[in-house]
Amino acid sequence: MKRNLRAILLVAGTLLWQVACQPPQQTTTTGNAVATHAAEEVLQVLQQQSDCWSKGDLECYMQGYWQSDSLVFIGKRGLTYGWQQTLSNYQKSYPTSAAMGKLNFDILENKALAADTRLVVGKWLLTRAEGNLEGHFSVIFKRFPAGWKIISDHSS
Repeated sequence: MKRNLRAILLVAGTLLWQVACQPPQQTTTTGNAVATHAAEEVLQVLQQQSDCWSKGDLECYMQGYWQSDSLVFIGKRGLTYGWQQTLSNYQKSYPTSAAMGKLNFDILENKALAADTRLVVGKWLLTRAEGNLEGHFSVIFKRFPAGWKIISDHSS
């Protein structure tokens, strides 16, 4: 009897462990459609940012970011908090359209962290006459009533 009980508990525990370790799956077409739509919306924000940057318009580019003092930007100079300070840093680093160049993103990953939060990982490339710059980034988007906004940006 004890041996049977141990075997049952072992099998039940193994099954529970396997279920717990499975990545969450969306089981409905509606869920997949919502996730796909969210992924596309986030990519649209990034495309708009790329277009704005490439036109030399930093104010337009910054519309993709959460306009809050809690925005977090991590770059080569360290940690920056706030939308306005992030804009100011960009203005100092890229004072002219020529310095800004043309921005392109290569998206490597775009996944949901929650229903209203997404992680996007990719590469960025600035094509400029004075020399190209490139690096990697990871951004966290959150959905607000006004749409998807970047709440955290780590660019290197």
